[in-house]
Amino acid sequence: MTSRAARAGLTVVRQVRSVLHPASDRPAEPGSTASGWLAVTVLCDPSDLADTPLPAPLAELGDDVEVRLTPAPGDKGTELAVRLRERGTSGGERGRLTGSDLTSDLRSALRKAKQLIEVGEVLVVDPAPHGRRTATPGGVLLEAWTKVAPKAGVR
Repeated sequence: MTSRAARAGLTVVRQVRSVLHPASDRPAEPGSTASGWLAVTVLCDPSDLADTPLPAPLAELGDDVEVRLTPAPGDKGTELAVRLRERGTSGGERGRLTGSDLTSDLRSALRKAKQLIEVGEVLVVDPAPHGRRTATPGGVLLEAWTKVAPKAGVR
């Protein structure tokens, strides 16, 4: 019964996304996720990052990623953008649900790299002492989303 509810919820999310953000209405611009680039604005000068090695989360991805550093609009820091070198290898919807999506790994690594550059450490949230939430179908769904949340992001 829980898997039916999860599938129904996922179907609703897909339908809402397709209505709100139809892919055919948008051209693939260089900075958009349709082009494969994921970007964050980092609060530092571009020259500060140009001479330093990549932060560990991005460096661990090695030659699988392409990195681009540009000044952020309005002189607000540096835009750190990354994308997978081989398009179509991300894993898709099924990969996101099972936790084996390379795009999600890339998004997570980019977020951690931003934190390392700005703060010097990766910030983590202590688990809430809530006990078990798996007694209800809603609790099972909430636990599943909590596990994949660190890799999630805006599409």
